[in-house]
Amino acid sequence: MEQSRHAARYVSKLSNKLRRKIDAFSTRGQMSGAQGKVLHFLLAQSGDVFQKDVEEEFSLRPSSATELLKRMEQDGFIRRESMPGDARRKRIVVCEKGLAYKEAVMADILGLEAELTRGVDPGDLETFFRVIEQMLKNIP
Repeated sequence: MEQSRHAARYVSKLSNKLRRKIDAFSTRGQMSGAQGKVLHFLLAQSGDVFQKDVEEEFSLRPSSATELLKRMEQDGFIRRESMPGDARRKRIVVCEKGLAYKEAVMADILGLEAELTRGVDPGDLETFFRVIEQMLKNIP
């Protein structure tokens, strides 16, 4: 039986493969794949990072981001600090335990990117990014 090609089906298949790959990263059992992705994001930032930034980067609902960050804080990877003048707004700071995984997390993410894009023409990759960005805009 021949199945039609549907963008949503292919995106879902790729997402599942990526999730399995990320869950098997070298942090092996020390943090979840989602925590590793967030840690990589936090380590790559040069300025202050807040929960809203994590929500936007990973398309998370506020409640999901809260639970993920709460777990990372309990596990000692991050801490949240109140901002002067607005105690409700909390900056996310990577702790020593999180910094200890910096090289492993960065190597895992960069290695995955290299594996994922191996053999893909740079022009095709630019087209892919343009298309995927439009698809992300299409589904808010």
